[in-house]
Amino acid sequence: MASGWKRAVGNARSFVGNSMGGLRGGSSVASWLVAGTLAYILWVRPSQQLKKEQQEKAALAAASDSYRYVEKRKPIPDPQETGLVYGNKNGVKKTE
Repeated sequence: MASGWKRAVGNARSFVGNSMGGLRGGSSVASWLVAGTLAYILWVRPSQQLKKEQQEKAALAAASDSYRYVEKRKPIPDPQETGLVYGNKNGVKKTE
């Protein structure tokens, strides 16, 4: 009975070790650290910087023109007819 769960734990450790490329110990941790750092530098940080630049650009545009029109209501979705409805509809369309 005791050997059954020990074997299961050993199999799980082997599976995890093999799925991580077969590396063990400090080299495995170091390789994951390098991969994570590269992923952050190449993908995460540029997307964060782009988002920050877009927000700054939008803030400058909003501050430059204080009298520009700003939509304060959310449109009501109307998938059956026109797509968007602002306020009251024209009612039933009359056919002649």
